[in-house]
Amino acid sequence: MTLQLDPAAQNLLFREARTANAFTDEPVTEEQVQDVYDLVKYAPTAYNQQPLRIVLVRSPEARERLVRHMNEGNRAKTAAAPLVAVLAADNEFHEELPAQFPAFPQAKEVLFGERPAREASAGFNAALQVGYFILGVRAAGLAAGPMTGYDAGAVDKEFFPDGDHSVLAVVNIGKPGENAWRERGPRLAYDEVVTTV
Repeated sequence: MTLQLDPAAQNLLFREARTANAFTDEPVTEEQVQDVYDLVKYAPTAYNQQPLRIVLVRSPEARERLVRHMNEGNRAKTAAAPLVAVLAADNEFHEELPAQFPAFPQAKEVLFGERPAREASAGFNAALQVGYFILGVRAAGLAAGPMTGYDAGAVDKEFFPDGDHSVLAVVNIGKPGENAWRERGPRLAYDEVVTTV
């Protein structure tokens, strides 16, 4: 075995982890989410930018506002999940760059002075952070149900009315419930993915 991570942790984070479609009613606490964030904030990003923004949808009113923008097949499970997180890219992340990347304080203007450059970079780097967020949820012993089946423009307007954020995923979070899993889909083999040159 060439991996240093304990096999039980490998299974928890990767091999046995699945996208959950049903959850128990056990709540997800603020402390659990804080512990998840304390892990995932170390995701690798370009220039140490941290464009991911997380909105925890806890109140019934906010849940109703979100559910109406989900695709039909995602509405019931989003309404019933103990916690839902809306994950978005902050397209104005560059305002924090001088403090986050002091080695190149001019990056804010030189690299990200134009909105299209910021949006492209924010989308890519926040997506890296989303992957880490899902792993962090798994590390907490919870299941994640990430979805992209929603009206993105409507979710942006509903939860980010400033126009400076772009939703990337909606993630249902909790302890997996009865019949939480669909059959696992096949994965490509190493030789189908990896080429050595």
